[in-house]
Amino acid sequence: MSRTFRIAFFAGLAGLGFLAVLGTAAPAQAADPAMAELLKILRERGSLTEAEYEALSGSAPATPPVSAAPEAEQADAGTGGGGPDADADTKPVEEKVEEHDARIEKAEKAIEEQKTSFLRIKEITDGTSSDLIGKALEGKWYERLSFGGYTQFRIGEVLSQTGPDLEVPNDRSVRDNEVFTIRRGRLKVSGDVSEHLFLYMQTEFNASIGGDQTTLQMRDLYADIALDSKQEWRLRFGESKVPFGFVNLQSSQNRTVLERSDALNSAVENERDFGAYVMWAPQEVRKRFKDLIKNGLKGSGDYGVVAFGAYGGQGPNTSDDNSQPHVAGRVSYPFAFDNGQIVELGAQYYWGRFVADRSEIDLGGGPVTPDQPSNGANDHRGALSFILYPQPFGFDAEWTVGEGPELSPDGSRIEARFLHGGYVQASYRQVSTVGDWIPFLRWNYYAGGRKFATNAPRETVNELDAGLEYAPLKEIELVLSYTHSFERTNTRSAPYDDTKNAHRIGAQVQWNY
Repeated sequence: MSRTFRIAFFAGLAGLGFLAVLGTAAPAQAADPAMAELLKILRERGSLTEAEYEALSGSAPATPPVSAAPEAEQADAGTGGGGPDADADTKPVEEKVEEHDARIEKAEKAIEEQKTSFLRIKEITDGTSSDLIGKALEGKWYERLSFGGYTQFRIGEVLSQTGPDLEVPNDRSVRDNEVFTIRRGRLKVSGDVSEHLFLYMQTEFNASIGGDQTTLQMRDLYADIALDSKQEWRLRFGESKVPFGFVNLQSSQNRTVLERSDALNSAVENERDFGAYVMWAPQEVRKRFKDLIKNGLKGSGDYGVVAFGAYGGQGPNTSDDNSQPHVAGRVSYPFAFDNGQIVELGAQYYWGRFVADRSEIDLGGGPVTPDQPSNGANDHRGALSFILYPQPFGFDAEWTVGEGPELSPDGSRIEARFLHGGYVQASYRQVSTVGDWIPFLRWNYYAGGRKFATNAPRETVNELDAGLEYAPLKEIELVLSYTHSFERTNTRSAPYDDTKNAHRIGAQVQWNY
C-alpha cells in the first residue's frame, strides 16, 4: 500500500467521521485557520466535494435564520399586547437556540478530534515512513526478498517433413515420442538486501542432464554491488546472463515466440555463464527498462546502458577448459519519444576461445575423432539490435556476424569458420477488456557452427514462425504457433543432415507467479 493511498484512505475515514457528526448539526463556519486548512486538504484529497467544502467552511451563501419576531407579533395581536402568554411562546425558541449551540459545539469538538488524528497520520506517513520501515527491517535482510517465477507447459507436433527427424535444440516437445512436456519451470528469489547489495537466485526444475533425464539445476546466482547511492554503477559477480543479444537477455517469460533465434542463442546457449561485469545506466533509464516489462511491452530487463566484463565461455554450470575467459561488451539505449513510443538500439561484441566437446564419428571415411587446438578455436561475434516496442506495432531485428568453432567438411578437425544470421520479427499488441492479444510473425536464419553441440557441426536454419499470444489474465498466457522449416540441420547426431520443408505446430500454457 503506497504512502499516497494510505493518506487518502485515512483522510477519507476522517472526513466520513466528522461528516456523520455534522449530519445532525447546522453548518458552522470554519473560523479556525487550522480547521480551514484541514478542510482544504480534505477537498484536495477528494474526501470532500466542493459543495460539502463550501458548506463546512461557511463560504456558501448563508440562509437567513427564521426570525422569532413574527411569532411574537402574532402573539401580541392575539392577546392585545405583551403578557405572560408572550413569554411562554418565546421560551421554546430560546431552548432551540441553546440546543442548536450545543450541537455546533459537539460538531466542532468532533472535528477537532478528527483533525488531531489526521495530523498524526500525516506526520507518520510524510517523510518518515521509509525510516520506520528501515528501522522495522533492520537486521532482517531476508524480509526484503521476494519470490516469483513461471512455468511453461508445452505440446508440439511435427505435421510433415522431408529427410531426417526434425531436431530443435533444447525443445523436446518437437520430438515424435513426446506428447506433453514442461519446457521451463522457474523459481526465483531476489531483492535489495541493502542500499548497495542486490541478490538474484533462480532455479530450473526441468533442466536436462543428458539424454532424457531432468533435474533441479541452478540458472542464476549472482550479486549486484552498487557503487553509488543512485545505483547507477554496479558490479555483478556470479552466474548470470551474458550481455550479448537482446533476445538472449529477454526472459522466456516475456518472449512471444516459443524459442529464441538460433543465430543469437548459439553464441551463448542457455544465455548464462560464470562471470564478472561492470554495468552503468542512469536512474531514469533503469526505471524505463523496468517499466517496459511491467507494462507488458516484452522488454529485456535491466542490463545497463553499458555493460562490460568477462565470463568463462564454456556455458552455464560448466568448468572452464582452457583458462582463457571470454570478454564481452554491450551498449544499448531505449529512446523514448514524445508520442510514448520507445525504440531501443544496441550493439554488442564478444571474443575468446572455445573448446568443443568431441566424440567419434563416421562421415563416410571411417570412424574418426575430430582434432582441435588444445586451447580451443577462435570464437568471436558482433551483433546489432533494433527493437521497436509494440505500441501497438512492434518490430524486432538482430543480426550477428563472426567466427566460431565448426566441424570441417571431412570431419577431421574443429576449426574457426565464418558464421552469420539473425531474425526479423513483427508483432501487434491489442489490449482489450478480455485480455492482451499479440499476433507475431518471425523469420529466423542462421548459417554457422553450433559450438555447444558435440563436435560443433555446421548448422543451417531457415524458418518462418507465425503465431498468437493471448493473456486473459496477468498470471496466464497462452501461445499457439506454426513453424515452417525450409531447412534445419539435425545437429544431434552424425551425419548431420538437413531436414527440409518441415511443418510443425506448438501450443503452450504459461502461468506466472
